[in-house]
Amino acid sequence: MNEPPPLTSIAAAFNRIALESFGGGLSAWSREVVVQEKGWMSDAEFLSASTICRVCPGANQINMAVFVGMKLRGWRGALAATLGLICAPTLLVLLAGALYLRFRDVPELRAALSGMAAAAVGLTFAVAWRQGKSVLLSPLPVLLFVGTLALVVVVRAPLWAALLLLLPIGYGWARLRPAAA
Repeated sequence: MNEPPPLTSIAAAFNRIALESFGGGLSAWSREVVVQEKGWMSDAEFLSASTICRVCPGANQINMAVFVGMKLRGWRGALAATLGLICAPTLLVLLAGALYLRFRDVPELRAALSGMAAAAVGLTFAVAWRQGKSVLLSPLPVLLFVGTLALVVVVRAPLWAALLLLLPIGYGWARLRPAAA
């Protein structure tokens, strides 16, 4: 990438990501737009950024908007990406909340919301599968994945504790393995 994109393009891209990912799937749409369509990051860069954004406090996609915006245009890019990501959805959620409060006792609405929740879970698994198959290529990453899942789901350890326990192993493995070509 030679010339950084205009701030309006960054804001528009993140607005599109937000508006095309109803019910979840922000990570999938972010990757689609940032990596495949715009070419602002490589797959490896996006995966690294996604990892950082998930372990940092705050909403993952706000973190991603800040990360991508900073990479492209500094603090102005971060602001443009964040505003693009949150402005239109905020208005839609306010409207949806008002409508929900008005019609929350309608049985058909409850059934529709249950179906949408199931679709959102499916989108989450689809993103995990897409990202996982490019990372879980040897036994140690698979063991780290299973260990994290066991600590967080079975033991119910907080994420920070799981990271504290497993991060040294992952870091050591990454430092010792040969660099990817």
